[in-house]
Amino acid sequence: MVENFSEKADFIWSIADLLRGDYKQSEYQKVILPLTVLRRLDCVTQRNKEDVLERYEQLQEQGIENVAPALKKASGEKVYNTSEYTFESLCNDPDQIASNLQYYINAYDEETREIFDKFDFDHQIQRLDEADLLYQVIEEFKEIDLHPDEVPNEEMGYIYEELIRKFNELSNETAGEHFTPREVIELMVNLIFDEDDEVLTEEGAVRTVYDPACGTGGMLSVAEDHVRSFNEEAKLHVFGQELNPESYAVCNSDMLIKGQEPENIAYGNSFTNDGFPDRQFDYMLSNPPFGVSWKKVKDQIEKEHEEQGFAGRFGAGTPRVNDGAFLFLQHMISKMKPPEEGGSRIAIVFNGSPLFNGGPNSGESAIRRWIIENDWLEGIVGLPENLFYNTGIRTYIWVLSNNKPEHREGKVQLIDAGDLYEEMDESLGDKRHRLTEEHIKEITRIFGDLEANGRSKVVDGEEFGYRRIVIDQPLRLRFEVSEERIGDLDDERAFSNRDEDVQKRIKDSLSEMEKDRVWMDRESFLNDVELQLNMAGLDVRDSVYNAIERAMGERDPDAEICRDGNGDPEYDSDLREKERVPLGVDPRDYFEEEVAPYLENAWINESSKYHDDKDGELGVVGYEINFDRFFFEYNESGGLQEVDAQLDLVGSDVIKGIEDLLSGENRVHQPVTKGLEDDVEMKESGVGWIGEVPEHWDVVRTRFVARLESGHTPDRSNDEYWEDTDIPWVTTSDIKPFRKGKKIYLHDTENKISQLGLENSGARLLPEGTVFLSRTASVGFSGIMGQEMATSQDFANWVCGDDIVPEYLLYVFRSMDSEFERLTQGSTHQTIYMPDIRSFKTPLPPVEEQREIVEHIQAETEKLWELIEKTEETLDLLEEKRKALINAAVTGQINVTEDQDDELETTT
Repeated sequence: MVENFSEKADFIWSIADLLRGDYKQSEYQKVILPLTVLRRLDCVTQRNKEDVLERYEQLQEQGIENVAPALKKASGEKVYNTSEYTFESLCNDPDQIASNLQYYINAYDEETREIFDKFDFDHQIQRLDEADLLYQVIEEFKEIDLHPDEVPNEEMGYIYEELIRKFNELSNETAGEHFTPREVIELMVNLIFDEDDEVLTEEGAVRTVYDPACGTGGMLSVAEDHVRSFNEEAKLHVFGQELNPESYAVCNSDMLIKGQEPENIAYGNSFTNDGFPDRQFDYMLSNPPFGVSWKKVKDQIEKEHEEQGFAGRFGAGTPRVNDGAFLFLQHMISKMKPPEEGGSRIAIVFNGSPLFNGGPNSGESAIRRWIIENDWLEGIVGLPENLFYNTGIRTYIWVLSNNKPEHREGKVQLIDAGDLYEEMDESLGDKRHRLTEEHIKEITRIFGDLEANGRSKVVDGEEFGYRRIVIDQPLRLRFEVSEERIGDLDDERAFSNRDEDVQKRIKDSLSEMEKDRVWMDRESFLNDVELQLNMAGLDVRDSVYNAIERAMGERDPDAEICRDGNGDPEYDSDLREKERVPLGVDPRDYFEEEVAPYLENAWINESSKYHDDKDGELGVVGYEINFDRFFFEYNESGGLQEVDAQLDLVGSDVIKGIEDLLSGENRVHQPVTKGLEDDVEMKESGVGWIGEVPEHWDVVRTRFVARLESGHTPDRSNDEYWEDTDIPWVTTSDIKPFRKGKKIYLHDTENKISQLGLENSGARLLPEGTVFLSRTASVGFSGIMGQEMATSQDFANWVCGDDIVPEYLLYVFRSMDSEFERLTQGSTHQTIYMPDIRSFKTPLPPVEEQREIVEHIQAETEKLWELIEKTEETLDLLEEKRKALINAAVTGQINVTEDQDDELETTT
């Protein structure tokens, strides 16, 4: 590491003080960075300037247009300048310095001029001149000699990087767009070079590294430094592309200053204007922007996907349009060298979304499948929160290789480094944590060891996959004929588009049917309707019978199964379920073991559209990487004796209350998973949070005993949905009283919705006794509806069947804190997703035993609430005593000296 660069960097940094008042701090770099580059070039070109000017004059006289090769030769450098000016001579004419400086910049070679065009430095010259600052700034810059003889390329690179770092920290509101924390880059570089010993030891080794969203070039610089630190003889050629013009200019000038090839940095959009369409690279690094839309280039990307397939870059699929992260990764994969040529290694930073966003039919899942089934994914490192400048969320480094070493084949390593960080003394935007050198070494060592432990999991790629099958249940309808239901026919288009006279005759005929009769069989009901209409001389289409069926029928689990013309059961769309079957498990065997015993008459839908497009097997394949679940451990809560020990110092009345409770189990978790009997035989449930259950209990999918419902909020701006309404509408604001767990029933809501709003919400009016569970933002709070209500999409609602008591299900949910923690995803907006909710399992004792458990829990928790209130009262009194003690001591009401003397006598 160069040791004496900091003094020069500090000098240049100090020049920014001249800008104070006329520029915002975040704008300083617009002046200082281009002038640092310009001063470096001024020093470089000054030595042979006379030779260049003489040669330029000769070429002009000869009429030669392409002067660049000859002038570069005369200069002895990759840059040249055809004006007579230098920083020294510019300062000799203060009144004309703006126009002279502009002329001076325009006299550089074309490649160098492009850098200053991207800096938009013309604008800064004008702005500085108008503020009477231009001369002062140039005067300061001419005092520092940046010639390569004084400041070698390596040292100049460090100076420039230090300036970039400082300016990005000043501008931390946008730093995340252009700047990745150096320690994160160092870790990424370690990970991609970990498996390549040759480049770090082989004499004269030559490698290439590429970043398709290179920003100011930080990743490329660190990669180059890393290789040089291990092997000075190795050569790393760096390549990059950047869309932001100013960042491109910084990166390009950085390459120029370090003696790299500036033309290796391309300008433009990597997706639509690939700067290196025919190149492949040994290593690739990137920190693409999180959650950035690719809508502007959607047509071009989808065209390439559809027309070129895997011959193009996006053959595996396209992600949702509001997040292009996976497009960057596919673009990089397309630039991997073939394994027979040594292959390539990639490290890329993502947020959590690429891990799990998208179901089996989504582009995200298809991309994950393509990567994992090709065995390219080596590992994922989960980083701490608050590591980046413009976001506090957790981030993940994905490491990929198309030439895995043998011991990694078929495996993916997950490393949880979420708690490996050091608190910063002063935060920079959202960045409050940093990785130390020791943390980087530790993570690199864990990655290299490929061993499973508390921080590292080694997973077979197949474990991330599943098949989604569709489970159908038979439609069961009961029918009644009433004036109200006959009136409902007006809402049926197949009926209302009939001739008005025909409509009236149909209604009159239906009115003559038995009003008190209930048909529990659809075929019988429709036969009676047909007979009634025939008697009235009406011959109507099947669509009218269908309309009558919809208006007169309603679902009833006790009704007969509705069958089609072949006698096969029709499915109930409301009861359709989607099951995730782990890869490697036969979906039909899974159905027989996990579903059939609990859903009578259910069947797997074997339609071709529910078979996988790729392998043709039953069940559409999906891939998800639920990172945190591989590290989740259930923590058994301590018994009451442990709680008793912790409360040993509480007042005697409180202790007595606790002792009274020690004779019986009074936690929620214990009764709902172990029952109330001590000597009952137990069996393993196979569910982590449940553990063992009594032998005579079942453990079932919750949705097999309670119907799962959710909702969807209609347009909030439509007043018809929300004004003068009376239907209770449950939102997250209603669950605050339920957070402590004392409240059970919700009898009213803060918001109301109209019938029209409900019809446009995708939600349903749910019956009294429905158990609601919050699944987003405030996750895991539950209660029971005290009247008919509907909810937003933030809730999973459970309409209990005959086999489960609502209050028992409520206490099941209230004992699932550890499970909710395991299933919750997201940092900024925590959520339990519906596929996981549909997979909930419940310990299920007989109904009478459920009621006994509920009574026991309620009685015991009532005692605990009384004890909590008494404890809180005791604490309040202790706080009052503390204040009174201080007041008495400082006002002389207590003889403190006597108290101390007594204490000394006692201890002597």
